[in-house]
Amino acid sequence: MLDPDATAVVRAVLAEPPRLGDVRLLAVDGPSGSGKSTLAQAVRAELERAGRTVGLVSTDDFATWDDPVSWWPRLAEGVLHELAEGRPGRYRRTRWPDGVPVLAEWVAVDVPDVLVLEGMSAGRASVRAHLSCLCRLTLPGPAERLERAVRRDGESARRHFEEWQAFEKGWFEVDDGWPPLFLRME
Repeated sequence: MLDPDATAVVRAVLAEPPRLGDVRLLAVDGPSGSGKSTLAQAVRAELERAGRTVGLVSTDDFATWDDPVSWWPRLAEGVLHELAEGRPGRYRRTRWPDGVPVLAEWVAVDVPDVLVLEGMSAGRASVRAHLSCLCRLTLPGPAERLERAVRRDGESARRHFEEWQAFEKGWFEVDDGWPPLFLRME
């Protein structure tokens, strides 16, 4: 059975017009460990069952511990601007061989009915005019989110996630001002 939160998000995004050319853009945003990837996958599956073409891009393909948000121009120029013009986009995914981030393979992004952009800062102020819907996950609290992230990525990542959580808190305070069509999933 599909998570009812995913159903609500699908209804919301399909109720709105495309604002990125002919593409509906859904941002699933929130802090690490809040369930963004899980929700984005559930939304994608439901949209596909409804006969929609769906692209899914994760900010994890761009961000690094040392560069949590300033990579955005690579995504905007390579994917968002292209899709807005009705052309396929592409970007180079960040991989972590031996724990060191490097630009790796190219990822093609065909022009979909809905593009799901998932990850911390996916709904940043600079993209909001193009969003059909912004979904921000806010729960659980920081301690549980930290433990979720460490379970997923390993104990060696704990210090990085502690620093990341401090950055996220500051990011969301600075990049606030949510648009009218905003779902807060708690």
